Amino acid sequence: MKIAVVGTGYVGLVSGTCFAETGNNVICVDIDKEKVDKLKSGILTIYEPQLDVYFERNIKQNRLSFTTNLQEAIEEAEVIFLALPTPPGEDGSADLSYVLGVAEQLGSMIKDYKVIVDKSTVPVGTADRVHKALAKNATCDFDVVSNPEFLREGYAVEDFLKPERVVIGTSSERAQKVMKRLYEPFVRQGNPIIMMDEKSAELTKYAANSFLATKISFMNEIANLCELVDADVDMVRMGMGSDSRIGKRFLFPGIGYGGSCFPKDVQALVKTANEYKYDFKILDTVLDVNDNQKKIIVEKIKKYYNNDLKGKTFAIWGLAFKPNTDDIREAPALSIIESLLEAGATVKAYDPEAMNNVKRLLGDKIEFAINQYDALTNADALVICTEWSVFRNPDFDKIKSELKEAVIFDGRNVFEMNRPEEKGFYYNSMGRQIIEKK
Repeated sequence: MKIAVVGTGYVGLVSGTCFAETGNNVICVDIDKEKVDKLKSGILTIYEPQLDVYFERNIKQNRLSFTTNLQEAIEEAEVIFLALPTPPGEDGSADLSYVLGVAEQLGSMIKDYKVIVDKSTVPVGTADRVHKALAKNATCDFDVVSNPEFLREGYAVEDFLKPERVVIGTSSERAQKVMKRLYEPFVRQGNPIIMMDEKSAELTKYAANSFLATKISFMNEIANLCELVDADVDMVRMGMGSDSRIGKRFLFPGIGYGGSCFPKDVQALVKTANEYKYDFKILDTVLDVNDNQKKIIVEKIKKYYNNDLKGKTFAIWGLAFKPNTDDIREAPALSIIESLLEAGATVKAYDPEAMNNVKRLLGDKIEFAINQYDALTNADALVICTEWSVFRNPDFDKIKSELKEAVIFDGRNVFEMNRPEEKGFYYNSMGRQIIEKK
């Protein structure tokens, strides 16, 4: 099939590349000429494991191409995916200006039947709004489909090529046939393609992400309670996770969720509920808990240093909101760094992939290390903010020799308790006993 993908951000680039991998001819379009020039030259503009292999292969085999010309991109396409940004506004609602703006342009460009697909995460009713925007100028038949993505950053290629489910929202049988034909190669093992109406599909994405965010915030509350009653959150987590009704995933406590999806999707669902005069109490609390969770590790640090961080230096391991990505959107590490700086401390940070993004944001406000151990030199303590695998089995003797004092604040429970204890560290993690220095 011939496919156009409008937008070469995270979702657009992964989607376009993976569609090309199953033999489709895909052209991706973006208004950012610099980005398009890089992609044409074979340079990826995001970090995502495995993406480079499929990206390079499909460019070489002429199944994947890039342009800044929207008319050129959609001219022969049977399916046009809208993978455009929907950033949150000040009131938490999703900004649809990019999506609706492109839809209006497409209306005057399409000359034969097209399936227009909302791939961006959009609020309930967006398919109707996109249809109206297209209809202003369209002179041919078209259908608008809601096809939300369920990609985990760090595992996005695997998730796209082998999805647990594909959700397609459309009331058109013609569009259903087109979308089913497109997605059948991805579900050969029997995972479902679920057909539903457009509004249900739109709500499914928000409901899924908001539920996962709720699990995270619930577990963070349990971790906080564990510290007060002298229980071990790891034991609680294993006891809960063995129940098939609950499941093992998203039960790891930490310093809060971040990224491009959970924060804005929870806010957007709350905003939608408010528009219909429904008070979504659980999600209001999820947002509050998550904001507070980013502050807890800073409070732990302040307590240890008797509320005086002036002149202290902290080594930060991890800047991305999660491992295996360079995405720093809503990353808890950034909030923690800001609080440390406000308290008069200095910060030296290391992350395997996200440092360039943070440099563009913070400039010289903090120092950037060349590796994880370089970040420790003359620092008063280590603060772990992202659970990269490279941090899981470090040289504790080297950590101890580089730090001024053997102190670790672990916001992601990266280490088993006995490891820092054996080496004589003060070790303060989330929902577990504090290990005192020997």
